[in-house]
Amino acid sequence: MLGSAEPDVNNNIMASLTCLDNDEDNSKKVSGSGVSCRFKSDSESDSGPVAKSFARLCSRDEGERASALEELSQKVLVCLGMDRSDSEQLSKQTLLHLLRLSNSCPLQEVRSKATELLRTAKEEGVEIPRALASGPSSVIPAKEMPMEGPNQDVLIESFLSLGRVDHLTMVMALHPAYLSCFLRTQQALLELDGPLPHHWRHYISIMAAARHHCSYLVQQHSAGFLETGGEESWLSGLEHAPAKLRSLQTLNKLLAHRPWLITQQHIEELVCPGAEPRWSLAELIHAVILMAHTHALCSFVWGCGLNPEPDHAGGYTFQPPSPGHLPRSPAHEDGRQELADGTVEVEVLMKRMAELQQQEEEECSQEEMVSRFERERSESIPTAVVRGAPPDLLLCLVVDPEFRYEDFAPRGEQSPTTMRAQDYSWEDHGFSLVNRLLPDMSHLLDEKFQVVSNLTYHRMAMHEGVDTYTLRKALWNYIQCLYGIRYDDYDYGSINVLLERSLKVFVKTVACYPEQTTTRIYCAFWRHFRHSEKVHANLIVMEARLQAALLYVLRAITHYMR
Repeated sequence: MLGSAEPDVNNNIMASLTCLDNDEDNSKKVSGSGVSCRFKSDSESDSGPVAKSFARLCSRDEGERASALEELSQKVLVCLGMDRSDSEQLSKQTLLHLLRLSNSCPLQEVRSKATELLRTAKEEGVEIPRALASGPSSVIPAKEMPMEGPNQDVLIESFLSLGRVDHLTMVMALHPAYLSCFLRTQQALLELDGPLPHHWRHYISIMAAARHHCSYLVQQHSAGFLETGGEESWLSGLEHAPAKLRSLQTLNKLLAHRPWLITQQHIEELVCPGAEPRWSLAELIHAVILMAHTHALCSFVWGCGLNPEPDHAGGYTFQPPSPGHLPRSPAHEDGRQELADGTVEVEVLMKRMAELQQQEEEECSQEEMVSRFERERSESIPTAVVRGAPPDLLLCLVVDPEFRYEDFAPRGEQSPTTMRAQDYSWEDHGFSLVNRLLPDMSHLLDEKFQVVSNLTYHRMAMHEGVDTYTLRKALWNYIQCLYGIRYDDYDYGSINVLLERSLKVFVKTVACYPEQTTTRIYCAFWRHFRHSEKVHANLIVMEARLQAALLYVLRAITHYMR
């Protein structure tokens, strides 16, 4: 399964969600080695000088960073003076912080020093953690991650701004233009001024991520929730959260799985006078964008096979590696194996793209255009075996876990009414509504949609100088077709011409039930493309899905406001 370092990772997720952010002693839960660890417990957490040294590493002043690095080094070495009875011992939190820096800090001097300090601690007999994965993704080789080179600037900026470079950022950095606008949007949603309290924003994201069993995002937002003053009890079950947050559950599950079912009545129940508890329209628009953003991000996390962070539950261990154990690499590691056969497949696709571009001027009747859309949306695409409910420790954050995506047009049943993009579009309707209720967010979302729609490097697999517009448009429109959105001026016959069946299986799985994504279906599509091109496809899936969900909920809000 994508994104899983070990089969039983989820068993320890909730138990360790807060081990780095509170004052409980969780050291016994995390070690698991049966050996007495020579580090202090979390009840003696790094709230003093060591934490300040870590914080100063994010200074934009090189001299300040160098001073902080030297200070950190000295304090760690003092902690290693184990022969003195009054010496301060290294905390688990410090060790995990060093592990993260040694794995992902884009500043070479910081990364090297963290590695050196961990090595010194080990030589002094301290049981040190090790990362369970060799890189940010279980399907993309670590050597392809842009820790050095032209894409490094955006990683350095992320580190200096946020204090860490997580796996999500490292994979997105394969497309730095997109990553920049993504980070701006995420910052605005979670950190800048807005109608919702900051810890509520993280909790809403936790609720959204749990719908897709995404422990990666649940852990990220749990840490943010606690850092912004959230009550730890909320993380043990929805029943501990305020009723106002719990009232979002119906909208949350519809947005995640079947947004076309959202109606004006769902909005009325939350915002109309007399609703208890009552949401303001500004609060609600912030909440639904957070939920839709997180649901779409789950698609990216699963689709790119993100591994747990090295300082998160399931991402590290204090146990030594098993003798002779080597991590397995995914198939087609360089993305361009089987070149001879691949050349034929790619050239066939390029020929089809060129033919479609030449045929754009040919018109067919509106009836035929509708018929092609209906054939596409009702096509049966098999996906992975349906998995059950979320792991028990995530189940407490999910209401009605059996509720999942169902085909917009199931065979033999009356399907919901198609949403015609001309009747309610982002450009003509959604943008202005968001701009009215949550200023600036409309521009950030619009920028993100534009960047991913226009993103191109004019190459495809082993070919350069390629116009990929028709392929990118087919991907976008296929995803929105899965959500019942039709563009009158698009010929849906192009989709079957350009999207091979293995690609459709991947896209439908990632867009509609991302928790079912497997390594096999990732490796099966575009076998001769670069991994960065597959990440590009995941970005299109994420943004097309986000826009589709937003269109349905924004349309319902518009109808309520009339």
